[in-house]
Amino acid sequence: MKRYKTKSDFLAGSNYKEVRKKVSKLFKDIESKTKRRPYIRSVYFEKEKIFFDYFFEHLKQKNERDKIRRLKVFACAMELVVKTKLKPVSIVNPNKTNEVLHKFFGETKSGSLFYVHIKEDKEKKKYVMSCFPES
Repeated sequence: MKRYKTKSDFLAGSNYKEVRKKVSKLFKDIESKTKRRPYIRSVYFEKEKIFFDYFFEHLKQKNERDKIRRLKVFACAMELVVKTKLKPVSIVNPNKTNEVLHKFFGETKSGSLFYVHIKEDKEKKKYVMSCFPES
């Protein structure tokens, strides 16, 4: 599977508070560009908006160790979603046939692999669901 090679690397930090602070700063930059719901635009989806409605809700369900692991990938994941032209693996959600799940593959500057999941609903709205490193 082809992977998008990012120019950034995983965020540094040893505990949840440190990493969350860095992610909050990155997300605040995204939020400041709109008056309504925060979004990013993706080259692959022809500059369509991709929203964050489910990302932080999904993250809240994880334990602290997993939150740290996933948040460290945030900067790389956003770069991948915004800039990639590589085709993701797309499947129809077996539980809800009106949803399509897109799985993008990425590689950091240092060679670590990560994944980003985007959900597309029947109205063609897209949402970042999760991002996580390979292991």
